[in-house]
Amino acid sequence: MGFRIDKLGVVIAALLAYGGFLAPFANFRANRIVPGEARWIVEALPAGYGAALLAFIAVAIVLIVLNTPTFFRLLLGLVALLGLAFLIGLSAGHLTPPENTYARVSPASGFWLSSFAFALLTADALARLRLSPLARIGLLLAVAATVVGLLVSGVWDGLSILKEYGSRAETFWLEAGRHVVLALGSLASACLVGLPLGILCHRVPSLRAGVLNGLNIIQTIPSIALFGLLIAPLGWIALNVPGASALGIRGIGAAPAFVALFLYSLLPVVANTVVGLAGVPRDANDAARGIGMTGRQRLFGVELPLAFPVILTGIRIVLVQNIGLATIAALIGGGGFGVFVFQGIGQTAMDLVLLGAVPTVALAFAAAVVLDAATELSNSKRGRAA
Repeated sequence: MGFRIDKLGVVIAALLAYGGFLAPFANFRANRIVPGEARWIVEALPAGYGAALLAFIAVAIVLIVLNTPTFFRLLLGLVALLGLAFLIGLSAGHLTPPENTYARVSPASGFWLSSFAFALLTADALARLRLSPLARIGLLLAVAATVVGLLVSGVWDGLSILKEYGSRAETFWLEAGRHVVLALGSLASACLVGLPLGILCHRVPSLRAGVLNGLNIIQTIPSIALFGLLIAPLGWIALNVPGASALGIRGIGAAPAFVALFLYSLLPVVANTVVGLAGVPRDANDAARGIGMTGRQRLFGVELPLAFPVILTGIRIVLVQNIGLATIAALIGGGGFGVFVFQGIGQTAMDLVLLGAVPTVALAFAAAVVLDAATELSNSKRGRAA
């Protein structure tokens, strides 16, 4: 019995072939401003490491194209990603001249393409294996621990993004805190308002269309435009309402960013609450009425627990959305990782852009994995209860 060709494997193999054999692995710059010089794998790594990586990629291409066992593909993807993470740090030490603090080494397109290809292989294997929610969270924690280990070990210290971090460490953590507060604070506020509003829309159908259409209109306003629209009213409140300025309410800064994220968050929370409550089986409500439960008791004891997986799906959408949108808040002085992104764009410093973009993507990815797992766990509990 021969091997079958995996169609997705062909795509991944093509990405690996280009990323490994045709695209540069790293960029070297004499300082953070001058244009980079491309270095291919054999140039970017110490003698022997480059040839070994090329041989590994060649063998991986063959194994990926063939329909090899799923667990083996997962193991191959994880080992390859760990190897690439280690080797790009090794590349920085190899290319940087001794005692040179100005040189910058950053990953090039070949590294990113190869990493994306192996990440795609890993994601496909995980989807096929259908890991349990707890197993997925465990894997996420293992990946996070590995990244922390690489950071602590100093393997990545020579990379330009870590050099940018080194000169901005205190500011980085300050902006990280602001980013998390904006994303989580606006989500919490949206849940406090959106859940009761969703319950009201479910109980009073005449309100439903008007409320959802109004929230839908807010969603169509571009984020920059909404931030701008909020500057004037919040500025007026800061000037004319006693104590408002002391609370941090002003035309620019975190206040308009917080309000905008709150407004964007309402539609998914309200809509998913309505949909979740509408999906509660009528038999469950009839049984609750039959044993004498009041409307309040049915809501908190039957309807909301059964609707919770759908509501949690809306919360997941909001959190991932807010983590990304909070980056834009830097344009109006709201802080967050967007500070580094827009500073980097203004200075044509891609490493500074990555210092803001990479943690934003990592936060959004981790939030999605955790809330997906929580949704699946709540669905399984709902199924057992039913």
